[in-house]
Amino acid sequence: MTAAPTTFRYDLNGQVIGISASRAELWPSFDLMFGTLRVGESVEAGFRVSIVETSALPENPEGKLAFDGDVPLDGHCRLIDGGDVFHLIFPGLQIASIHAGEGWAEIRVRPGGKVKWTLLMTVLDAALDAGGQHMLHTAGLTLPGSNALVLIHAPSGTGKSTTSMALASQGFGLCSDDVMILPAHGTTAWGMPRKVKIHHNTAAMLPFLSPCLGETWDVEGEQAVSLERLGEIIRIEDVRARPIAALLHLARSADGETRLVPLARTEAMVALATDNVRTGMTGLLPMQKRRMATIAALVKAVPTFTLEVGARPADAAALIRAALDRA
Repeated sequence: MTAAPTTFRYDLNGQVIGISASRAELWPSFDLMFGTLRVGESVEAGFRVSIVETSALPENPEGKLAFDGDVPLDGHCRLIDGGDVFHLIFPGLQIASIHAGEGWAEIRVRPGGKVKWTLLMTVLDAALDAGGQHMLHTAGLTLPGSNALVLIHAPSGTGKSTTSMALASQGFGLCSDDVMILPAHGTTAWGMPRKVKIHHNTAAMLPFLSPCLGETWDVEGEQAVSLERLGEIIRIEDVRARPIAALLHLARSADGETRLVPLARTEAMVALATDNVRTGMTGLLPMQKRRMATIAALVKAVPTFTLEVGARPADAAALIRAALDRA
C-alpha cells in the first residue's frame, strides 16, 4: 500500500509554493530554509512541485542542450532547453522538469536519494520567477533606525558574511548574509531566512560572535548558526519586503583602510549580472532575461557604491550612513 504524499505550502512574499513528496526527507533543505513561512494546506499554491521516487529517469527529453558540465558540490549535470519546459538532469540520479508557464515542476529522484541543492535551488528560482520575483546573490541589512536596507554584493569568499556581521554589530539589522529576493521592479527586497555560515577567520576578527559558536568547524572552516541563535546578539529582521536605499559592491582594501566610493551604474550592473545571470549554450533563458531586467531596474533606481573593506570592517557603518544622508 502506497503512503499518501506529504504536502506543505510556503508563502514567499505572496508567491505560495506547494511541495508534495512521498516522504519529507526528500526535501529537508527547503523546510530548513522556509519552515517559518509554512502556511496551511487551505492556501492555494501558485506554483506546485511534485517530488517522486522512481527508477524511471527520462534523460533525453526533447530540446536544445543549454549546459553540460560540473556544478560545485553536486557534480555533473545537463540543462535542456525545451522552450516551454526546461530540464535539469543529473545522469542516473535525478531530474527536474520545470513547466514555468504552467506553474509546476516535477522532480524525479532515484529511490533512497535526496534532492540535490542545485536542483532544489533551480526549482525554487523558477517558482519565484513565476511569481515575478528573483533571487540575487547579495547580503541585505536594514539601516539603524530605518526600514530601508542596503544590498551588499560580492562573489563568494570576498567577505559578505564578515561585513554583514560587522555592520550588525553597529546597529544594522540582518535580513540575509547571502541571498535576497527582489520583485521585478527591483526597488524592494526580502531576505531568505537561512542559517548564516560563520568562518573561523570571521570569528577571530569579530569576537562578539563567540557566544553563538561551538567548538567544531566543518572542512571549510565554517559553522552554520541559526538566525534564532544570532538573534540573541544582533537584530534579525523579519521576512518582509523593504525599500532598497543603496547597492554596495564589496571589495577588499589594498591598504587595510575601509572606504566607500561612488561606483558608476554601468559597472555596478556588470558586477551584479556577472555573478547572478547565467548564460548557456543557447543564450539566456527567459528566466535569466527577466532577472537581468530586474538588475537593471535596481541599478537605475538606487545609488551605487564600492565598499572597500579593510582591517576594521565595522568602520563601514559610519561611512554608509554618512553617504546615504548626503544622497
